Amino acid sequence: MNNDLLKNWLEKQASLVLDGAMATELEKRGVDTDNDLWSAMALVHSPESIVDVHRSYFEAGANIAITDSYQANVPAFLKAGLTAEQSGKMIFDSVKLAQKARDAYAETLEDSVRQATPLLIAGSIGPYGAYLADGSEYTGDYDLSADEYKSFHRARMQLLEEAGIDLFAFETQPKFEETKALADLLSSEFAGIPAWLSFSVSDKAELCDGTPLTEAVDYFNQYANIVAVGVNCTSMDNIEGLVKVINSVTDKPIVVYPNNGDTYDPKSKTWQTNPHAKSFSELVPKWQAAGASMIGGCCRTTPDDIREVAAAIKK
Repeated sequence: MNNDLLKNWLEKQASLVLDGAMATELEKRGVDTDNDLWSAMALVHSPESIVDVHRSYFEAGANIAITDSYQANVPAFLKAGLTAEQSGKMIFDSVKLAQKARDAYAETLEDSVRQATPLLIAGSIGPYGAYLADGSEYTGDYDLSADEYKSFHRARMQLLEEAGIDLFAFETQPKFEETKALADLLSSEFAGIPAWLSFSVSDKAELCDGTPLTEAVDYFNQYANIVAVGVNCTSMDNIEGLVKVINSVTDKPIVVYPNNGDTYDPKSKTWQTNPHAKSFSELVPKWQAAGASMIGGCCRTTPDDIREVAAAIKK
C-alpha cells in the first residue's frame, strides 16, 4: 500500500471507517489487561482473542484494523521477562493476527464487494509515554532527544514493516518534538510507507505538551507520507471543534477516533461511565461536515459503536 493508493481510497470512499477499542473487547473475553503492557499482553497469552476482536470490527464495517502494538515494544516485553527474540516476534505477530482476521473476513465477501472494499492494516505506534505506563500520553511529561525518540521507535517500526502493514498509525501523541522525530524517521528510513498522525490533546486545542494544535498540524504539511492528521483518545464532545481547527491549516485528510464518552483518570487508571454521552450516529455527520474523513473509536468503544459509525457514513 503506497501513499497514492491510500489517497485514492479516501477520495473514492469519501470516508474510511477505523476500528474501535482493543483492550475493552479483550477484557470482555476474559483477558487481563491490568499490567504495564496493557492489551499487548494478549500477544503473549491470548493471540486468538486478538484475531477475534479484529474480526468483530471488520464485520461491524471497519475498513482499517489497528494492530495491538500501541504499548508493545521490545523494552516493555523484556521487562515482562521475554527474550529479545520473543519480544520481536510479539510485535511482528501483532500484524499477522490482524491480517488473519482481515483475510478470514474477506473470504466471506463476494468478489465484487471485496474488490471495492478497502481492508487495511495500520501498525500502531504509541508514544514513548505509553511505554512508561503512567498516563504520560495524556500529559507529555517526559523528555528525550530526537535521536533517543528515533532509537526507541525504530525497532518496532521495522518489525511492523517486515510483517506487512499497509500504513503506520502514530497515535495518541502528546509531544510535538516526538512527532517531529517520528516523521523524520518515517521519511528517512520508511519512505515507502504512509502514516497517519493523531495527537493527544488537552481541552484547549493544544497538544498535551502545550503546543498549539494549529502549529503542530501545519508543520506536517511538508511531509507527503504523513497522509492524514487528527486526534484520538479524547472526548466525543471535543471532536467537531478540533476538526474545524485542523481543517483550517491543512488539506490532508483528517482522522478522528474519540473515546466513547466515559471519562478516564490516568492516576487511578479507572473509567467513570457517562450516562449522558451522545451517540456516534448523532455526531459522525457533524464530524464529516467539519471535515473528518477517517473516523473510528478509541478507548471503551465497541463493535456496536463502529457499526454506528459505518452506518452514519453510508448515509
